[in-house]
Amino acid sequence: MTQHLIAVAGSAPGVGKSTLCRALTARIAVTGATVDHFEGEDVLTRPAFRPVAEEFAGGARAVRPATLVAATRSYVEEARADGVDVLVTDALLPFVPSLVAWGHDETEIARTVRDVAGAVEPTRVCVVYIRDDPEAALRRAVEREGPQWADWYVDRLRSSPGTGSVRDLESAAGHLRRESALTLCVLAATGWKVLVVDVDGRDAAQLEEEAGEWLQGWLGRELTGGEGRNGA
Repeated sequence: MTQHLIAVAGSAPGVGKSTLCRALTARIAVTGATVDHFEGEDVLTRPAFRPVAEEFAGGARAVRPATLVAATRSYVEEARADGVDVLVTDALLPFVPSLVAWGHDETEIARTVRDVAGAVEPTRVCVVYIRDDPEAALRRAVEREGPQWADWYVDRLRSSPGTGSVRDLESAAGHLRRESALTLCVLAATGWKVLVVDVDGRDAAQLEEEAGEWLQGWLGRELTGGEGRNGA
């Protein structure tokens, strides 16, 4: 069967990417499909992404686009060889926040995302993009992580060449709005399916229900239908 990749991304920290990834992984796994859940921190430990981790730690604190493309190709090919039916990635593809932070311009970012799209073929890709007001999302992140998180987040953005103008949460929210618009723009040129899930005050269960129902149609009953793959 054709391999599928569900890339969960979001417009800001605190929108619920990791929660939705876990829920979708569990939802698909019960059908009998083989699922690989690539968590956010896995980029530092997965063998396919070792060149990415090594390059980032090498002193430049950035990674060449070609390295990202090659690592993504290796990850998908290794999973295909291992018989993985569905890949669920948390804040991995399409790499736009990282590319912005590293100082790449919009033309370079669009080219890199197109190269990633070519690298994962023939895997079918759907991006589930969780969108929320940046100020609201940042407030939730601070409430969850504590006030020290705000300082850490602003310092991280300020120390990167592409986001050095960020000085506080207000300017961070402005940056996130621009980044969200860019992300949706470059995704439109990939040919991937894109599902935009607007938070609008809804809880995690409601977001899962919307995304899960849509993915049921995209993946087909073989994976997410009521009967499941094995007729169980």
